[in-house]
Amino acid sequence: MGREDRIKRAEETLQEMGLSRIAGRRIGGRSSKGISGGQRRRLSICLEILARPKVLFLDEPSSGLDSAAAFHVMDRIGRMAAREQITVLAAVHQPSAEVFGLFRSVCLLAYGRTVFFGSPGLAKQFFATNGFPCPSLQNPSDHFLRTINKDFENDNEEDIEGGQSTTSKAIEILIFRRERLNGHYGVTTFVIANTISSIPYLAFISIVPGAIAYYLAGLRGNISHFAYFSLILLTCMMLVEGLMMIVAATVPNFLMGIIIGAGIQGVMMLNGGFFRLPSELPMVLWRYPLYYISFHKYAVQGFYKNEFMGQSFIESQTIEKLPTLINGNDILNKMFQVEMGYSKWVDLVILLGMLVLYRVSLIVILKASEKVRVVTCREMMAGDFKHVC
Repeated sequence: MGREDRIKRAEETLQEMGLSRIAGRRIGGRSSKGISGGQRRRLSICLEILARPKVLFLDEPSSGLDSAAAFHVMDRIGRMAAREQITVLAAVHQPSAEVFGLFRSVCLLAYGRTVFFGSPGLAKQFFATNGFPCPSLQNPSDHFLRTINKDFENDNEEDIEGGQSTTSKAIEILIFRRERLNGHYGVTTFVIANTISSIPYLAFISIVPGAIAYYLAGLRGNISHFAYFSLILLTCMMLVEGLMMIVAATVPNFLMGIIIGAGIQGVMMLNGGFFRLPSELPMVLWRYPLYYISFHKYAVQGFYKNEFMGQSFIESQTIEKLPTLINGNDILNKMFQVEMGYSKWVDLVILLGMLVLYRVSLIVILKASEKVRVVTCREMMAGDFKHVC
């Protein structure tokens, strides 16, 4: 589908849901004002029907809407389903009589079992035949739900225990998987958008604390050296974020993902050349290859070169000895064992290359896991069908 066709479909979908006049408004959230709750509900429905799926699942599509808006939304969904040949499965609680009449088939459930399945017109006859006729001037759906749900008539007030539900922040990978299944965007689009959107926040938490630490420590004060220092910090932040997203995409368990991610970070820090000099690292595994694949190595060397390269320092003066100058390059080479064959900008380029490699690896892992889930689901469905047969 071309760009013009996509824009046209998006505009048509917004118009069908009555959202055209607020198309340019921010959605908002808990801390910022935006569109209303009913408009958010309609917007979430727009996201689902935008891809024109063959089967559309809707959970409480009329929640947060008044009776007129609920009828308008359900009527538009019904017309679109008939026009696009889409099967719509909607869970609706307390629908109005008008909304109830829009459904072609109704399934009433009680205690996990089917009480009635058929057209809405036959529901009245079914309940009347079984001794529960619908009174006149009463919403049929309310009568049906009141009849099949008898739990609350036998409950006492002292048996009701209040509880406070808590919600945790959704992990980005899980949100991506849900929206990916709905066909909202592809894997590459998600990774690129996630990378770009995270830069402002990561830059803020890199520059502000970095500036405080940099100038309080009395490091080289000109702006070019501080800019390099901030770039290294920002790149390391993005590398850590990319690494943790790879772990989240690979490890299904949240707690196990935190443990594995922290373990990888700890190993990289240990052999990055800060706690132990490169010559002190064991040759097997720790130096080759872990030392050279740890991004901490290139970050630490970049920091060292940024501060010492091209500098000269006066050795402590004593009475017997005249002061002597110490070259910063000698400090880097002999004291910190920094590789002096290339400049500090090469270290930054290597970090940027590792950043690209992490993101490409994330794309490959997400696509591979997506294919694995599809194959697994097919095998499970095939097994279920064999069991039924």
